[in-house]
Amino acid sequence: MANRSGEAEHETASRRNQQDKSKAGILDLLLKRPLRWLRMLIEELHWSFFFGVIIVYGVSQGLGKGLSKVSTQYYFKDEQKIQPSQAQIYVGLIQIPWIIKPLWGLLTDVVPVFGYRRRPYFIFAGFLAMISMMVLWLHTNLHLALALSCLVAGSAGVAIADVTIDACVTQCSISHPTLAADMQSLCGLSSSIGSLVGFSLSGVLVHLFGSKGVYGLLGLTAGLVVVVGMVLKESPSRSLGRKHANEKFLDAGSAIWKTFQYGEVWRPCLFMLLSAAVSLHIHEGMFYWYTDSKDGPSFSKEAVGSIMSFGAIGSLVGILLYQNFLKNFPFRNVVFWALSLSVLSGFLDLILVLRINLKLGLPDYFFIVVDELVSHMISRIKWLPLLVLSSKLCPAGMEGTFFALLMSIEHVGHLASSWGGGVLLHALKVTRTQFDNLWLAIVIRSLLRVIPIGLVFLIPNVDSNSTILPAEMLTNRRSEGVDTEKIEMTALIGDEA
Repeated sequence: MANRSGEAEHETASRRNQQDKSKAGILDLLLKRPLRWLRMLIEELHWSFFFGVIIVYGVSQGLGKGLSKVSTQYYFKDEQKIQPSQAQIYVGLIQIPWIIKPLWGLLTDVVPVFGYRRRPYFIFAGFLAMISMMVLWLHTNLHLALALSCLVAGSAGVAIADVTIDACVTQCSISHPTLAADMQSLCGLSSSIGSLVGFSLSGVLVHLFGSKGVYGLLGLTAGLVVVVGMVLKESPSRSLGRKHANEKFLDAGSAIWKTFQYGEVWRPCLFMLLSAAVSLHIHEGMFYWYTDSKDGPSFSKEAVGSIMSFGAIGSLVGILLYQNFLKNFPFRNVVFWALSLSVLSGFLDLILVLRINLKLGLPDYFFIVVDELVSHMISRIKWLPLLVLSSKLCPAGMEGTFFALLMSIEHVGHLASSWGGGVLLHALKVTRTQFDNLWLAIVIRSLLRVIPIGLVFLIPNVDSNSTILPAEMLTNRRSEGVDTEKIEMTALIGDEA
């Protein structure tokens, strides 16, 4: 009996130890490991670089995107009372500042303001967005043209801040190549968490303050970008004369042209353009259907915001999956499988619009939440390897300009897809109250997603640890007027801070 009792106690203690180890493992995975990862990035790079990433990606873009997307949709629908096809076109117009990102990038690389290349652009971007949002908030019965101008100006402020921090991230990707994927994951995590918070609050805030009131809150988030420009450490550089500046612009153009002559560069750029262009956006048509009381589910503002928050959760899950399991796989393989899953996920909207989910006993809200989560997770997994690849295609000394150019190519594709979606909705006579042909728009959009799968051969079959450009293009050879070692942000290099 004593032996049996001892064995039982031993088994109980063994199970308890296993449970303790399991709990410790979960704690390490969810808390300790992420904290060690963040501490490593801060030590390897610099705290002010980390702060800038959190504010620009997390607050300005992430939180701002969550608040602005829902408020703008309701602003167009309820304040301006326009058709979904028009709203889809206007959403594309708002993205135009992102298309000319190379201009902002070229300015940050070549034209210092009062001796600084980064800080003044953060400050200008913050004030531009802040003023634009305040006009939308305070002005009553604003004409559509003026409202669009303010929305475009606000988008320009976010874009300028984005390209400035992109230059910092790209420069660090070159100086710390083994951390390239980690930095993109940090940017994506900041954006996704900010979006999650923004979307979660957006519906409630639109309900409490109206779409215009939310624009006032966005003015406050823009003010934090001004703070980034004020606290960021940067070594001053000698201002260039007009002639010297013109020479630098010509040198920049020459460097860009030379880089694009490499097949490893222009082929993935062509893929990003075409894959984005053929993936038509019909988001505004779906939004009008979501909130329609006759044909659609008639969701409230709070419900719409919470649905989009699950999209942010999906993006976050995609980032975690890529960071922990996929970042060392070849870019081409990850994008191929993500595109294949994207085609299948596109038909979830068809099941919803045809009300098949109700016949299966699945409530609208539950089905839409699953749809949002899955589609955003796949989209993020597809986009992250392209971001990492883009950061490795930038020649030294032109990081901001070239990375912005690569991203603008993607935005040109998104503009084409947004306008194409608007034309499709108009052609199929999808209006504020008529949704009979919305299912056909979903079918056409989903079938077009097959095209990029046949173009994945344009992506280099390398992983995030590979060097793509020749060594001479990764060595900064700027002349004395714009020597990176002299004007490099000390915030980015911990040893020089």
